[in-house]
Amino acid sequence: MTRELFEKKLREMQEDVLIMGSMVEKAVQRSIDSLRTRDAALSNSVVSDDIAINKKRYEIEDKCIHLIALQAPMAADLRIIVSILFISNELERMADHAEGIARINLMLGEEALTGPIGDIMLMGEKGIDMLRRSLTAFIERDDASARSICDEDDEIDALYDSSYHTLIQDVIRTPQDVERVTYLIWTCHNLERIADRVTNICERVIFMVTGELEEINVSRY
Repeated sequence: MTRELFEKKLREMQEDVLIMGSMVEKAVQRSIDSLRTRDAALSNSVVSDDIAINKKRYEIEDKCIHLIALQAPMAADLRIIVSILFISNELERMADHAEGIARINLMLGEEALTGPIGDIMLMGEKGIDMLRRSLTAFIERDDASARSICDEDDEIDALYDSSYHTLIQDVIRTPQDVERVTYLIWTCHNLERIADRVTNICERVIFMVTGELEEINVSRY
């Protein structure tokens, strides 16, 4: 394989990551929208669309494995391919969290949404923004931005803490609401994990640029 063809394959895989990232961003946004509006049809579409995201992840993985086998890349090129492999896995897991939120909305049925809904929605919006910028950092090889995004995970953790304690107080006051509160705690956890996975993507960006594997801003959860 010529260098020109190899670089073309690398560009194609990076474009695949952006396509998959867009699919995941859409899934997360639609999952929190479905919860906010109590739209069961939208939740069902998030669940069904997860199949396409899984398929995209496996396509990227297959391309990475074939390129490694055929080209035996070294140093910087190998770091790019390995980072693409790990990032696609993190994106697929984020989509699973989005699917989880959509299923929670379905399980809630006709239950009214009460509690820290504003903070929960804010967690979702911040997570989506972090995801979008992490993929920009990946394409631009911007390790400084990747580090900065990792620091923002503290904001998500603070929202999680606040929402969790509010929900626990809710169930203390009204024990009959334990099922509803539990579902919302699960939602908060899914959103917190999405932000953690963005941090993992940023760590891979740093590795890709510097060659150093670092654990940035270790999650408390």
